Amino acid sequence: MTLDRIWNGWRAQYVNELGDRPPVSGSVFTQILQSGLADTETHIVHRGTLVFAILNAFPYTSGHCMVLPYREVGALEDLTDAEAAELWPTVTAAVVAVKTAYRPGGVNVGINLGRPAGGSVSEHLHVHVVPRWSGDANFMTAVAEARTLPEPLSMSADKLRAAWPT
Repeated sequence: MTLDRIWNGWRAQYVNELGDRPPVSGSVFTQILQSGLADTETHIVHRGTLVFAILNAFPYTSGHCMVLPYREVGALEDLTDAEAAELWPTVTAAVVAVKTAYRPGGVNVGINLGRPAGGSVSEHLHVHVVPRWSGDANFMTAVAEARTLPEPLSMSADKLRAAWPT
């Protein structure tokens, strides 16, 4: 079986920037929070007191965001009562924003706790909110191991910010 290659030129900037950075500690989310970059650059779409929402940099589909605590914690049971109390209403707000901005047929909400469960950044708990449409699993993922996204992350972030319930 051969692997076809699809041009993904926008990834060059990401790969080059990673190579230029000094080693840092903390999850990618902690690094983003400590970067000092504007939310428009990091694609943070909402900031609460103890939790925030950010777009997934490698989304399953446009509008795929995540809700997580500022504090790096890997397990639900390690959240403080205040973090847990803010997390779930923020997940609900993210679902409302995704539904308003994208009008999907459905929404997946989930957490992968630990690497064996699929958690790619398992040291920093995050709740995925993914808009879904009937038939949205297309042939590209099945035959080309690629996804097609109709809009850049900056546009997705703008849509979700505008749709975020107040």
